[in-house]
Amino acid sequence: MHSLRWPLAALLSWALAWGLFALLAVVGVPAGLALAAGGFLGAALALLHAQRWRRLIVALGFPLSILMLGRVDATWAWLVPLGVLLLVYPLRSWSDAPLYPTPEGALEALPGVVPLAPGSEVLDAGCGVGHGLAELARAYPEARLRGIEWSGLLARIARLLLRLRGVDAAVLQGDMWLLDWSGFALVYIFQRPESMAQAWAKARLEMLPGTHLASLDFEIPGEMPVARIELSGHHEVLVYKLGDWRADAAQQGA
Repeated sequence: MHSLRWPLAALLSWALAWGLFALLAVVGVPAGLALAAGGFLGAALALLHAQRWRRLIVALGFPLSILMLGRVDATWAWLVPLGVLLLVYPLRSWSDAPLYPTPEGALEALPGVVPLAPGSEVLDAGCGVGHGLAELARAYPEARLRGIEWSGLLARIARLLLRLRGVDAAVLQGDMWLLDWSGFALVYIFQRPESMAQAWAKARLEMLPGTHLASLDFEIPGEMPVARIELSGHHEVLVYKLGDWRADAAQQGA
């Protein structure tokens, strides 16, 4: 399971649990025992995941699909959580981070490390349903906030929730990797460890010297942050400053 992209691993786990349940039902095993076996397999597969929230999603997928259908003889019922995941996570976004909200108060100390002039452009790259944008609005009330989210459903939910909370932020539906980051003074990301090198490469290529990239929890391999903001609940914000790498490269080549 570790080698599979999320949420493909969850879909495979649910399919295996339903497959076992269907097989046992076909050979005449009582429905209760078949249900228990499917649930046990789903729980066992959940333990293969390192993150607690992924374990919970995998373990609950099979029993929740049973409850949603209200019956145990519909062997196609695992398609229900599959449909939900495809709606929330379109196939194109499976290499990016899953939906996981920025904790409340996580960015309140960021202005002490990265002071921004009023009107500065700030991006939440992969904004989900807007928790990060809401925290950025608290930290930088005079900034111009923008978020981008690949999932159309999540982007619409983010716009609605931010509007209800009185947060002035533009949420785009699109690919964060294709959006030009050059106009932003600060880019905030809450991605996954596997994509941090890609995020840093994009930031170095497009962002101006003196701007900043802030990451919740995940480090950029081989790079030293200019600041670490320790948070409760085992979280931290890592701040990286963009230098003039072209000039540095020219000096090294001279």
